[in-house]
This record gives sequence, structure tokens and C-alpha cells, in this order.
Amino acid sequence: MVNAFEGNTAETTTMLPTIRSFMAAHGLREVVIVADAGMVSEANKKALEAEGLSFVLGAKLTHVPYVIEAWHTTHPGEQIPDGHIFTQPWPAGPSDKRTDQVFYYQHKHDRARRTLHGIDEQVRKAEKAVAGQIPVKRNRFIKLSGATKSVNRELEAKARALAGIKGYVTNIPDPTPELVIDAYHRLFQIEKSFRMSKHDLAARPIYHRLRDSIEAHLTVVFAALAVSRWIEQATGWSIKKFVKTLRRYRTIEIQAGEHTITAADPLPDNVHTVIEAIKARAAAH
Repeated sequence: MVNAFEGNTAETTTMLPTIRSFMAAHGLREVVIVADAGMVSEANKKALEAEGLSFVLGAKLTHVPYVIEAWHTTHPGEQIPDGHIFTQPWPAGPSDKRTDQVFYYQHKHDRARRTLHGIDEQVRKAEKAVAGQIPVKRNRFIKLSGATKSVNRELEAKARALAGIKGYVTNIPDPTPELVIDAYHRLFQIEKSFRMSKHDLAARPIYHRLRDSIEAHLTVVFAALAVSRWIEQATGWSIKKFVKTLRRYRTIEIQAGEHTITAADPLPDNVHTVIEAIKARAAAH
């Protein structure tokens, strides 16, 4: 099932119609929506709740959550343990048109290291721009007030305080942090599929104008994507490696009078192995 929307349609407005179509096509009464924070607007979140749907979403962090501030208050000078998860329930009030929700905040040292490195780089560039050593470019740590430039130290402090923290929110009844975080992290499989469809399968650009032609193109791409993921699961090879390795081998049939002579490149052991793996998986189905 493929849905196509005009290029000037915001992604945040396409989600609910697509979910409805998917549920109708597959006869599903309930699904759990897993999405990153950028895909779901507040209006979309309310619409999901109005539809009676459950969700696991990335949470936007505009400030240090209360549970983390409270932890720092009771653990002054200590570093948050790697992998530590904070839980912050958000029960619905009598006038709220939503169900109870739970926020989880996970701190990872490696994520903090990478984030702080990026902050250091941006702050250095901001300081040089303020000093007139380099041109002013887009930099969130540069504060402009009329013709006056300065480094936004307040924003820098907030960014450093949030380094390493990833937020998640769900309205699933009786959730566990492991379930919610694991479900969210499986989004990388979706992101991998989008990268494959965009690059390996040449989903874009689309050189068609009619909707039928566009939908036919996308249907072929997604069919190829399904086959590609099936091959990856069967062989353990990426589809790029699979195609690049096997495309060099040919079987040639030569007709000589009444005789047909078949010539084929010898296959190395690793190619034999993946072909047998494909046969075995196909036989299992």
C-alpha cells in the first residue's frame, strides 16, 4: 500500500490519513504509532488520542525535566550513570481530553560526549563570529540584538545540561521503559529502508507528472524494497553488497546447430553460501 501526496504537503498532515488507510486495508482495530518528535505536531498527537490510538514518540526537550533537576539536587556534583532512565508520569486531569501519559528520559554517556563535542564546536565558531574573525552564519549560540552580537551563554548552559538526555513519551497502558525505548529505537530499521529506497532503489527524483505514473513508480520501488529486505535477512548481506557481488556472474547459452552449450562463470564459496541461504528461506515459506 502506497500513499503519495503533493510536494507542498507538510509531512505532519499526512500521517493520520495514511494510518487510517493502512488500518482499513489490513482490517486492524488498533495500532501503536512510533515516530520521532519532528513527525508529530501537538495537533497530530491530540488527533491520535481522539482516534483512540496509542503512541510511542520522541519527546522534545525545551528545558531540563523536573525529575532530572531533582536528581541533580539530591546528587550534587555527581554524573548521571550511563543508561540511567528517569520516569515522569503525566496523569490526565478531569478537563484534559487525553489519556494518562508517561515520559521517560534516558541518559547515555556516549550520546553526551558526541553532543558536547558538537556544542564546543558551535560555541567556538560563535565566539569567533562575535569577535569578527569569521562571517556570521547560522549558529544557535549567536545572539543578535540590533547590530550587537554576543554568545548566548544561557542557551549554551541549557544545551550542556541536556547533553546525553533523550526523551520518550507514551500513552500505552502500564508501559515499561524497556518496552518504550526498544520500540522507539526500532525506528532505525525504518530509516534504513528510507535510505535504501532513496539511494539504492532510486525512488527519487521522480520524472513523472501523472498521479498514476507516480504511484506506479513508488509501488515498484517499495516492492523492490520488500525483496531487498528479504534478501538481507536471508543472507546477512546488505543489498548493495549482494547486487555488486552477484552482478559480475553470468550464464551464457550458445546455440550451435541443434546443440545448446551453456557457459557459466564459476561461483566462489561465499556466493554459493548466500544462494543456498536464499533457497533455504524460500523453502521454509
